[in-house]
Amino acid sequence: MHRLIIILVALQMSCALAQDVDQAVVRYTDLRHPVYSTTGMIAAQSKTAADVGAEVLADGGNAVDAAVAVGFSLAVTLPRAGNLGGGGFMLVHDAESDTTTAIDYREMAPPAAHRDMFLDENGNADPELSRFSHKASGVPGTVAGLYLAHRKFGSMPWKRVVQPAADLAREGIVVTRDLANLLESRKERMCRDAATCKYFYKPGAVPYRMGEILVQADLAESLQLIADEGPDAFYRGATAEKIAAEMKRGGGLIDMQALAAYKPVIREPLRGSYRGYEVVTIPPPSSGGVHVLQMLNVLSHFPVAAMGAGSADATHLLAEVMRLAYADRSKHLGDPDFYDVPVDWLTSADYAAELAASIDMKWARPSIDVAPGVAPSPESEDTTHFSVIDTYGNVVSNTYTLNFSYGSAISVAGAGFLLNNEMDDFVSKPGVRNAFGLLGGKANAVEAGKRPLSSMTPTIIFAGGEPWFATGSPGGSRIITTVLQMLVNVIDHGMNLADASNQPRMHHQWFPDELLLESGFSPDTIRLLEARGHIVRPSSRSMGSLQSVAIRDGVFRGASDPRRPNAGASAPAAVDATVH
Repeated sequence: MHRLIIILVALQMSCALAQDVDQAVVRYTDLRHPVYSTTGMIAAQSKTAADVGAEVLADGGNAVDAAVAVGFSLAVTLPRAGNLGGGGFMLVHDAESDTTTAIDYREMAPPAAHRDMFLDENGNADPELSRFSHKASGVPGTVAGLYLAHRKFGSMPWKRVVQPAADLAREGIVVTRDLANLLESRKERMCRDAATCKYFYKPGAVPYRMGEILVQADLAESLQLIADEGPDAFYRGATAEKIAAEMKRGGGLIDMQALAAYKPVIREPLRGSYRGYEVVTIPPPSSGGVHVLQMLNVLSHFPVAAMGAGSADATHLLAEVMRLAYADRSKHLGDPDFYDVPVDWLTSADYAAELAASIDMKWARPSIDVAPGVAPSPESEDTTHFSVIDTYGNVVSNTYTLNFSYGSAISVAGAGFLLNNEMDDFVSKPGVRNAFGLLGGKANAVEAGKRPLSSMTPTIIFAGGEPWFATGSPGGSRIITTVLQMLVNVIDHGMNLADASNQPRMHHQWFPDELLLESGFSPDTIRLLEARGHIVRPSSRSMGSLQSVAIRDGVFRGASDPRRPNAGASAPAAVDATVH
């Protein structure tokens, strides 16, 4: 009887989150507690895509094989963020060589892009141009990036890892409550474009209902071409011709030359340490890795564990550290191929000590009084993340995006996929905030061939030289602070992956000068924060969606954030995966 009451209470809690019993059981099983396995683990924002990757692992593939399969499958199952028409960043730890590689497949500004392309006739920034027009799209990098990862680290035939996504698109996916609700709420924007409306709505622009089948025939054909012909189909072949034709129709800047010229870049990851653990993360043109290391360096000067998770002291300290980092982001971060990013200085122990000394634990400094540091001379919310770890010790941490939910909401007619609106991540005009409220300067100005600054922060933590856990999140400008809090919860507060993911989150990004809090902070903590001068605001939406995997003592663990539905952790063999 006692056990039955516990189960009923757990299900009631899950129902409140998921709003229907079937989904509630899935969310309780996959999200509220870690999944354990002895044969590898995948965590992704789509359980269906995670299961595809698990099948690849079960068939003998490695973490990169599975990651490529998940990446392409998310283009089918999570169209608001999974993509062929976007880009991102991947960290790969290769166990055999004991090396970690960063793959930058961020979108690029096309050759015809220029600094003032998003200004109107009066010299004012026009957000409609930078967010919802064909000009809003950078040259997509996802297909090339996943191919590079597979070519360098994969073990299975390319077609084997791409084919499941093509099959999913051709056979159709079950429309979830989340997908149905999102398409309903975004119908006006999505149906401005005839191809998008055709792809994601029934005839007459009628939204799909939960439980119906969404078949994506044109996307299946594009994926099949990629499976059969590799990236050339996308960048030089039939799909490239469709992209170029769509751009010409809508006045965009991407042509066949721009597509053929796209190349992902292998970069050296950033490395730091925190409380004795090695932190390996993504370098510029993402700002995420730089500022996670910078903030951890500052936090190392304070007794974070003793403050307690969610306390007024801990929350105040995190807010002040975030404020300082985002001020530096506004000035010092950009594409390192075009701008000399002072990474060594930003992540140095000396600069961290200087910033730590500037923090008053009894008072919040107004952002107007905080300026970016002076270097010595010489993100949509609907990004998505997945993490993979295999039985050989290989690890992948991957974050990619279209920028906004469903990107620009413009689709490539005949090809079945959405275009990104990543050009809005550049600075349209100095002093003008982008869609996420972030400020920037000349380091992130629009320039042909340049990659826009990002907040994506795929990260791997090592203990004693061995991979411990990998994590990352969507969330626009909140990605960096979401990942930071995950690391602090696990390392400082000793939480397991699920507990660390489930904790209420906060966010401060310098400007606007406000401390955003998810529900779950105590009224006493909020009163104390306000008494210290913080402008506290309840967050209108949840922050991030962490997807994390770990290994310790020969056991793999996986946890998917409960903030977004349909996510889940998956192991190679169902009989090997258990929930505790």
